[in-house]
Amino acid sequence: MIEITNLTKSYGPNKGVFDLSFNVNQGEVFGYLGPNGAGKTTTIRNLLGFIHPDKGSCVIDGLDCHKDAATIQKKLGYLPGEIAFFDDMTGDEFLRLMAQMRGLKDTKRQSDLINLLTLDTKGYIRKMSKGMKQKLGLVCAFMHNPDILILDEPTSGLDPLMQSIFVELIMEQKALGKTVLMSSHSFEEIERTCDRAGIIREGRLVAVENIQTLKAERRKIYQITFQNPEEAKLFAKDYEDVVEVSGQIVDAAVSGEVGKLIKVLATFDVVGLDVVNQSLEDVFMHYYNRSDIDD
Repeated sequence: MIEITNLTKSYGPNKGVFDLSFNVNQGEVFGYLGPNGAGKTTTIRNLLGFIHPDKGSCVIDGLDCHKDAATIQKKLGYLPGEIAFFDDMTGDEFLRLMAQMRGLKDTKRQSDLINLLTLDTKGYIRKMSKGMKQKLGLVCAFMHNPDILILDEPTSGLDPLMQSIFVELIMEQKALGKTVLMSSHSFEEIERTCDRAGIIREGRLVAVENIQTLKAERRKIYQITFQNPEEAKLFAKDYEDVVEVSGQIVDAAVSGEVGKLIKVLATFDVVGLDVVNQSLEDVFMHYYNRSDIDD
């Protein structure tokens, strides 16, 4: 449904995207991962036809993203990373305008989304919080029940409860066979919703992996509290992948199965054991430091 082939849009050295190629299959939820400035939004702007590539092509459902941009924009759902609203409108007025522009006669889906996201549409947009504006953007993206969705940082500004509701919404779309391209900083969000993920670094695609492969590659950090610093030091000698030792607390890394760590811990008196959430940057580093990737 989405095909990107040798796409290049340069804004200078390591700014933009370069020889980018990947596809998103029909019915697939595809995660697009990378830090700020990596090229995620530039990719999406090319897909929407907002900018013209220096070379290469983007195709959505068989249509050229530059030549057929108007047709494509009518049929897909889009949430930009930086949303611009008419601040002098109320939420209701803005949604009515968006429905009119799309020729949307049945607004039941819109109403269901408003209720699901607990969005107050009566107030002026200029007075809305970032989270409320994000909800408004999500309603606009989903309300016409599109078969293809392109979402740029969709949970930005949402609280944890709303993030969970968003995940449920994506899973619902997935069950209906919709195609979703979703850029994100949240590995957990991608892990819970996506079939595959692409990782981008400085405008170049580092990897496209099945989510199960990413899970296996992802290191988990366990913070272990021992009875005393001496026990912590003894453990650090016995376990090969120690990240840090601080007094009686040791941070130990595990890739894949946790059995080896448990086996070593069984010989010690452990006071506490916690999982440290790994940052997305840590996940990137596994790929960014690979020697088989050309700079």
